[in-house]
Amino acid sequence: MEIFSMETEPILPGKETPTASESAENLYYERCGMEVDGLDCMYVKYARVWIPDPEEVWKSAELLKDYKPGDKVLQLRLEEGKDLEYCLDPKTKELPPLRNPDILVGENDLTALSYLHEPAVLHNLKVRFIDSKLIYTYCGIVLVAINPYEQLPIYGEDIINAYSGQNMGDMDPHIFAVAEEAYKQMARDERNQSIIVSGESGAGKTVSAKYAMRYFATVSGSASEANVEEKVLASNPIMESIGNAKTTRNDNSSRFGKYIEIGFDKRYRIIGANMRTYLLEKSRVVFQAEEERNYHIFYQLCASAALPEFKTLRLGNANYFHYTKQGGSPVIDGVNDAKEMVNTRQACTLLGISDSYQMGIFRILAGILHLGNVEFASRDSDSCTIPPKHEPLSIFCDLMGVEYEEMAHWLCHRKLATATETYIKPISKLHAINARDALAKHIYANLFNWIVDHVNKALHATVKQHSFIGVLDIYGFETFEINSFEQFCINYANEKLQQQFNMHVFKLEQEEYMKEQIPWTLIDFYDNQPCINLIEAKMGILDLLDEECKMPKGSDDTWAQKLYNTHLNKCALFEKPRLSNKAFIIKHFADKVEYQCEGFLEKNKDTVYEEQIKVLKSSKKFKLLPELFQDEEKVLSPTSATPSGRVPLSRMAVKPAKARPGQASKEHKKTVGHQFRNSLHLLMETLNATTPHYVRCIKPNDFKFPFTFDEKRAVQQLRACGVLETIRISAAGFPSRWTYQEFFSRYRVLMKQRDVLSDRKQTCKNVLEKLILDKDKYQFGKTKIFFRAGQVAYLEKIRADKLRAACIRIQKTIRGWLMRKKYVRMRKAAITIQRYVRGYQARCYAKFLRRTRAAITIQKFQRMYVVRKRYQCMRAATIALQALLRGYMARNKYQMMLREHKSIVIQKHVRGWLARVHYRRTLKAIVYLQCCYRRMMAKRELKKLKIEARSVERYKKLHIGLENKIMQLQRKIDEQNKEYKSLLEKLSNLEITYSTETEKLRSDVERLRLSEEEAKNATNRVLSLQEEIAKLRKELHQTQSEKKTIEEWADKYKHETEQLVSELKEQNTLLKTEKEELNRRIHDQAREITETMEKKLVEETKQLELDLNDERLRYQNLLNEFSRLEERYDDLKDEMNLMVNIPKPGHKRTDSTHSSNESEYTFSSEITEAEDLPVRMEQEPSEKKAPLDMSLFLKLQKRVTELEQEKQSLQDELDRKEEQALRAKAKEEERPPMRGAELEYESLKRQELESENKKLKNELNELQKALTETRSPEVTAPGAPAYRVLLDQLTSVSEELEVRKEEVLILRSQLVSQKEAIQPKEDKNTMTDSTILLEDVQKMKDKGEIAQAYIGLKETNRLLESQLQSQKKSHENELESLRGEIQSLKEENNRQQQLLAQNLQLPPEARIEASLQHEITRLTNENLFCEELYADDPKKYQSYRISLYKRMIDLMEQLEKQDKTVRKLKKQLKVFAKKIGELEVGQMENISPGQIIDEPIRPVNIPRKEKDFQGMLEYKKEDEQKLVKNLILELKPRGVAVNLIPGLPAYILFMCVRHADYLNDDQKVRSLLTSTINGIKKVLKKRGDDFETVSFWLSNTCRFLHCLKQYSGEEGFMKHNTPRQNEHCLTNFDLAEYRQVLSDLAIQIYQQLVRVLENILQPMIVSGMLEHETIQGVSGVKPTGLRKRTSSIADEGTYTLDSIIRQLNSFHSVMCQHGMDPELIKQVVKQMFYIIGAVTLNNLLLRKDMCSWSKGMQIRYNVSQLEEWLRDKNLMNSGAKETLEPLIQAAQLLQVKKKTDEDAEAICSMCNALTTAQIVKVLNLYTPVNEFEERVLVSFIRTIQMRLRDRKDSPQLLMDAKHIFPVTFPFNPSSLALETIQIPASLGLGFISRV
Repeated sequence: MEIFSMETEPILPGKETPTASESAENLYYERCGMEVDGLDCMYVKYARVWIPDPEEVWKSAELLKDYKPGDKVLQLRLEEGKDLEYCLDPKTKELPPLRNPDILVGENDLTALSYLHEPAVLHNLKVRFIDSKLIYTYCGIVLVAINPYEQLPIYGEDIINAYSGQNMGDMDPHIFAVAEEAYKQMARDERNQSIIVSGESGAGKTVSAKYAMRYFATVSGSASEANVEEKVLASNPIMESIGNAKTTRNDNSSRFGKYIEIGFDKRYRIIGANMRTYLLEKSRVVFQAEEERNYHIFYQLCASAALPEFKTLRLGNANYFHYTKQGGSPVIDGVNDAKEMVNTRQACTLLGISDSYQMGIFRILAGILHLGNVEFASRDSDSCTIPPKHEPLSIFCDLMGVEYEEMAHWLCHRKLATATETYIKPISKLHAINARDALAKHIYANLFNWIVDHVNKALHATVKQHSFIGVLDIYGFETFEINSFEQFCINYANEKLQQQFNMHVFKLEQEEYMKEQIPWTLIDFYDNQPCINLIEAKMGILDLLDEECKMPKGSDDTWAQKLYNTHLNKCALFEKPRLSNKAFIIKHFADKVEYQCEGFLEKNKDTVYEEQIKVLKSSKKFKLLPELFQDEEKVLSPTSATPSGRVPLSRMAVKPAKARPGQASKEHKKTVGHQFRNSLHLLMETLNATTPHYVRCIKPNDFKFPFTFDEKRAVQQLRACGVLETIRISAAGFPSRWTYQEFFSRYRVLMKQRDVLSDRKQTCKNVLEKLILDKDKYQFGKTKIFFRAGQVAYLEKIRADKLRAACIRIQKTIRGWLMRKKYVRMRKAAITIQRYVRGYQARCYAKFLRRTRAAITIQKFQRMYVVRKRYQCMRAATIALQALLRGYMARNKYQMMLREHKSIVIQKHVRGWLARVHYRRTLKAIVYLQCCYRRMMAKRELKKLKIEARSVERYKKLHIGLENKIMQLQRKIDEQNKEYKSLLEKLSNLEITYSTETEKLRSDVERLRLSEEEAKNATNRVLSLQEEIAKLRKELHQTQSEKKTIEEWADKYKHETEQLVSELKEQNTLLKTEKEELNRRIHDQAREITETMEKKLVEETKQLELDLNDERLRYQNLLNEFSRLEERYDDLKDEMNLMVNIPKPGHKRTDSTHSSNESEYTFSSEITEAEDLPVRMEQEPSEKKAPLDMSLFLKLQKRVTELEQEKQSLQDELDRKEEQALRAKAKEEERPPMRGAELEYESLKRQELESENKKLKNELNELQKALTETRSPEVTAPGAPAYRVLLDQLTSVSEELEVRKEEVLILRSQLVSQKEAIQPKEDKNTMTDSTILLEDVQKMKDKGEIAQAYIGLKETNRLLESQLQSQKKSHENELESLRGEIQSLKEENNRQQQLLAQNLQLPPEARIEASLQHEITRLTNENLFCEELYADDPKKYQSYRISLYKRMIDLMEQLEKQDKTVRKLKKQLKVFAKKIGELEVGQMENISPGQIIDEPIRPVNIPRKEKDFQGMLEYKKEDEQKLVKNLILELKPRGVAVNLIPGLPAYILFMCVRHADYLNDDQKVRSLLTSTINGIKKVLKKRGDDFETVSFWLSNTCRFLHCLKQYSGEEGFMKHNTPRQNEHCLTNFDLAEYRQVLSDLAIQIYQQLVRVLENILQPMIVSGMLEHETIQGVSGVKPTGLRKRTSSIADEGTYTLDSIIRQLNSFHSVMCQHGMDPELIKQVVKQMFYIIGAVTLNNLLLRKDMCSWSKGMQIRYNVSQLEEWLRDKNLMNSGAKETLEPLIQAAQLLQVKKKTDEDAEAICSMCNALTTAQIVKVLNLYTPVNEFEERVLVSFIRTIQMRLRDRKDSPQLLMDAKHIFPVTFPFNPSSLALETIQIPASLGLGFISRV
């Protein structure tokens, strides 16, 4: 197969080649002309049309006046402002094509255009490509892909995930959408699919095919662990290296066609692939044009020549070899051939090509390069030779393992065989070179086929293939200046593909019409079967070519003559050039092509000398080389296709086969044309057996400039690839199609109110009949309205005119209203101005009058002032003179009087001194005389006494007087003795009376002693105060005198002080200002420093948080990956077990979860064990009983619980009172009334308990009475089961009441003993003081002492009596007040007892309210009393108020707790009563009374709650699996969540762990925890897609983790524990490692929960957030094109925003029922909102139809509804709203103004949560829905890009919708006491017991 270069320079305009504009016009009018008969009315002034242009192909112009039939010229104005006269064709009278409205420009689907023609298609593609940077566009069933020559971020895995599962018309055009459509139709229709990718070289065919295969590999995955999808993708580097090369148009051009079948199994996962290749360009091996390269593999080898393993190949630079240097361009910019070589080798290794085979391939390739360097020397004209020991040939022979001489011989000779003998003939140098090149091409072609064969073996499916998707990457239509055999084959293949394409399009159109029941008329479309017949039919071009090749002397000239003779003037599609006899012209479907006949025969023969092949086959040192040529003998004939037309996956490229060894080679040698025709037939059979999908690649320019659009090149390719043919077929029928609802929504403005009917279909029919009179222009289908071309534009014009008229009317009205408002405002302003001017003038005149009068008044007062001033001056001078004179006279008089007074004083003092001196002298003299006289008389008397003393008479006289005195004294003594006796009697009497009085008043005296001491102290203080007063009086006098001096001094210095103060004030103000300034500066500096520090701190904190979140996310991702691998390991293990243990046929065991009859509805275990009764009643039959009895029974249970709580509170109160009594024994005598009050309180509590017990007894009696008096005999019969059950329950309740009664009696005895212990000890008042006094009196034996004591005692008695009287009065007053207080307290106690008795009569719900009301009343009265009491002391009153507030807060908290308890109990009672009713009804229906009597019933007792439970559960070791099975594996979350306390399984498991810890059994702890974790994993693996299950176990896992922390004994986790909970802490084991394992398990469950949420929400988000019109009438509907009609999946029901909110409510309610931690719920809600925001934004970025102003309003409204939901659930602080910020900003971006630089600045500042790529994408996608909206200019988008160029954000376009925020589990301790937890019987855990 010899094919020369396929690419040369394109056609240049010349004489024989029409210009682009002429060609466009001719083709348009000849083949794509549309009917304009009904559109003449559209050619009016300002209408826009397209006219041909030589440069731009088509140019837009505007009509300057209306067109009238018969006009020959149109007056036009071009867009640049130039006027033009356009002459119509006088023959056809065809008008230029109309331009579509701007609203339709840039549509995703070209079939949505109203006018379907070439200029509209070209313009739409250009606008999308240049302005919106969109490279993909739909054209019906074809995806048009324009090569951007730039890497775009639209092929990542996030884009693949966004397109996965979406309908084709719902998303923007993309190669992934086509791939998804093929994948979905394969799964839905059970039919194989094909994707046909075609286009010119450099248009991007290979890349498109590669991305399609990548999509399949990503979305489907492989069915095994062999990584088949990776191998499929790995085949691309190999095939590119050996089959792609650089050309002038493309750096990586595929030089062969390939068809890859990707196989899938029944689950539609990739299991293998197969590749078929077509028409490899072998000529490129030996020849390259200028600026082109050979195949990449040769340059990769040369670049890697320095590697050690390549040393033996003896390679060098690419410029050294002849086969790699001809193009002169060995290097491609940006491509590293050495790195590409590494990738190629890695791909070979991945596909199973061993290193030895790889080295063999590289040896062959290196041999080809060395073979190209072999040179020949001419001997003569007919022979040549190779120089001896020629190095290139010797290297080639060494590498190939052949003999040098043999190869050198056959390169210069050939063998000729005749009938009789064989000749060896030398060949010329030219023939030798051609033979060398033919050998090189043949070796490379066989090596290529061998590599393809091994790639297919590596990709071959190991299991049975169910279906496949084929990807055809084949060359497009080509036409060059010189076209040869290659172009002929390529265009022949494109004719066949175009025929298949036309038939498929035609069939789809027909199916659509028939589906809608529209009359089908045959559409005349271009059929290229005549052209195909010309090529492949009998006596066609290929037949004549093969026949000429068989002729011995056949040549290109003789073949050309045969063509002329056979087809010229006989076939309209065959022509002969005028100036050439060696060429022919064929009219292809795309264009006319002239082919040069030179080289056709040689290329068709593809001659290779057999002797050279035999030499290579004889190689024994190189095993790979013979393998390349062995396949030629084994391959099948190309005509042996299967009858069905299906091509087997293992089929190789089609090659000629040998019939038998003895046959001549000419008979079995097939020509290249014959091989190509056969392989093309097989390909068409394969494509016809599949559903095709078309991708047409367009090359926008020949210079590889990014986003540059060459209209000439583009329109040439559009004609060649069949896009315009699709347009023409659509335009020939009814191309525009609307559903009735879309039509009604769009054109509702054209209808009147009376036209609108309830039936939308009839409404549309009525309106259309009025709007379009020609009924042939539209058809009504079942679900759609079909319009001919241009009718939608006509309707759009009418709609725009109607809206424009309405706008004009609105503007007119608004402008009139504005002008009227302006006139009224101006008139009002004029009147106001006039009023103010006139007022100003009046005020000026009044001011003048006032100023005149004021001047006169000023003159009057001024004159008066001058006269008065003069008078006052004279008067003041006179008075001053008088004062001076009078003062002088007064001073003189005063001086004289002063001198007289002083002289008199002096005289007085002198005369007094003289008189005193005289008196003292006289007195002294008189005293001296008296002394002298008395001394003399005394001396005389002394002498007389001395004389008498010496005489006896003197002594006698003395004794006589002494005896008389003794007698008198004796008599006095006797009298005194008598008096003493009487006094002693009186004293004894007084002592007796005193002792009696003392005994009575001793207690009072004792109390008054302190007051007496205080009185003494007060008296002392009074005395000291009096002394101080005296001192103070003296000081006062001194102070008064000093005061006078000080006042004088103060007056003196007052003025100076004031001056000093004023100066200091001034200085102070200055200092204050300076201080304030300094303070302000310091404050500013401090604020700045604080702000900077805060910013730094915030930044560092954010960075640390980000680092922490990243680390946490990394850890959780690793954990997720570990769990995935673990699940995979378990799956593989299960598969291995299944493979080893193949189940035998027979009965299959049902899963335990399906056979379980356990009720899903159980009841609360937190209150009492008696609530297990309904579960037991479900298991055993019972009769229906009165609901009143059961409610009374429940009341009794509730009262028992309340009594227990009351008893516990009383016990606590009693303990507290005992402690207070012990502390207050010393002070008990001083506070007897307080003790009495406490005793009253205790008695009150006791009475309350007694009344409670009495009430409970009465209720029990009533219940028993009601049971015995029931009329139903079945129930009341003594043997009735219900009777026995209830009697047992009543007996157990009565036993409980007896226990309560005993407890009350014990409490009463304790209170009585306490009362006796604290009575006042009055008997201890003794006569100690009196006895001491008597003893002291008895000790006084001396009478004098007794007398003195008596006198002192009398005085003391008087003093004591006076003090006693005063103390007695005060004491009586105090006693009176205390008696009053005691009386009031008794009344208060009586009132409280009455209120308590009333409360006990109330129902339990009303008791709390009543007690609280009474407490509030009491507190109010106490508050009023205390306000009066503490009115004089504010501090005490304040402390009292604070304590009162604290007490009120405690009461409020108690009220809230009791309210919660009441609500909870009410709910439980409702559920209880409901279940009892259902149970009774069910049992009454199913069981007859006779059966009930006969069957024994296990008695159901209400067990009495234990008082000493330790919060542990005991189980046996062998029951561990049973525990895990019942509590984890078979537990149904729904019943548990509704009827049991949240987290009950977690509590039960922890209580079991506690018991194992209590036993110090580490093996039991380890086994239980391991079994628990494994059980949870099994449940989640089995029911992991059920949200309730995952949520339930996430909540219980977290609760179990919190319990392990709370009771771990660590101080950080024990802060919120009660003392009782601290007693329950683990004592023997540290389970920190298991806490980490549980935390990891919780993370895995959380991630699984998020995946379940995502799977549930995913189908709702796009429909509810984007597509559904929440605000009706806001969004406009535009034409949708064909893609909306060919949706892969029919509508399954539209989701709305309400659906999303209902689902969110469901999620939230389930999580709350399961008792999930509030912080965890916030994290789940945040993740849900992130998913909603990310999916919505991603779809918005991929859907052009959603980027409009109205859609932005819809999105913002939807987001506001989600925010409202967050507010309703109190989740605004969860961070969920922030995750919607990108979506909110995108919606705002759709609505803001987008024109000026200020708008750009506002957008840049507003959209801080969007990346630059997202902002630019939204602006590019922005599409007006109405004509009044404006498009975003390209310059504005460039401005945005310039402003955002410095922003550092991710280049990724889409948000990662799969991103999961790192989860945290904040510690949340439980307030539930473990000992109160009850285990319901419904759980089936009877084998465990409470400890």
